[in-house]
Amino acid sequence: MPHPLPLTTPLLVFFVVFLITGAGNAINDFFDAEIDAINRPNRPIPSGKISKKNAKYFSIALFVLGIALSYTLSNIGFIIALFNSILLIYYSKKLKRTVLFGNIAIGYLVGSAFLFGGAVFGIEGIKVISVLFMLSMLATISREIVKDIEDLVGDRNLGAITLPILYGNKKSAIIASIFSFIAVILSPIPYVQNLFEIKYLFIVAVADICFCLAIAQLLIKNSPKKSSFFLKLAMFIALIAFVIGSA
Repeated sequence: MPHPLPLTTPLLVFFVVFLITGAGNAINDFFDAEIDAINRPNRPIPSGKISKKNAKYFSIALFVLGIALSYTLSNIGFIIALFNSILLIYYSKKLKRTVLFGNIAIGYLVGSAFLFGGAVFGIEGIKVISVLFMLSMLATISREIVKDIEDLVGDRNLGAITLPILYGNKKSAIIASIFSFIAVILSPIPYVQNLFEIKYLFIVAVADICFCLAIAQLLIKNSPKKSSFFLKLAMFIALIAFVIGSA
């Protein structure tokens, strides 16, 4: 890696990821207003707390600000920020309702936060951080499929074509579990690559246990809601492992 970065650089990385993620959430709520009225009526737009028009304008403002800030970091970072912004809009409008491709897209988008951080150091930085990107993407794809299982009724009413609608809950649960299992298998790699210290292994082992519990809730207990909880917990603990392991 190059010389240590000034404090402003990680702060800018944080704000760019924060702004574009917020923009993506807002535009997703804009396009999902009707489906949320069925699945999640307490969300801001269905509940009347915010109008669709204001959600759209707020999203555009965040996208523009996030992309503009990314330009001050690096050319690669700017390209990632611009591509992710376009993908977020396309995902929310169309890709989300396609079989598996929508899940993969959101998995990439979540994992790309690591790519964006690595982009500050150029291509070499991206190569180093790529394994963290892959682990985050796999875990997110698994959780997105589980969420589709939870949302099956509302998605079907609006004509969405998701994995559970097309192939059923059981097959979808198996596919989601495979993604989680691959993430567990690959989780020691950052330590093997000397990216993290041994304390990473101990913390990520707890995350792996949560992944296994999520798989059990999905395949044995047939409870996507509890499985989703354990997946979120596993991802949170894995993030802690990344932070502490690099300290």
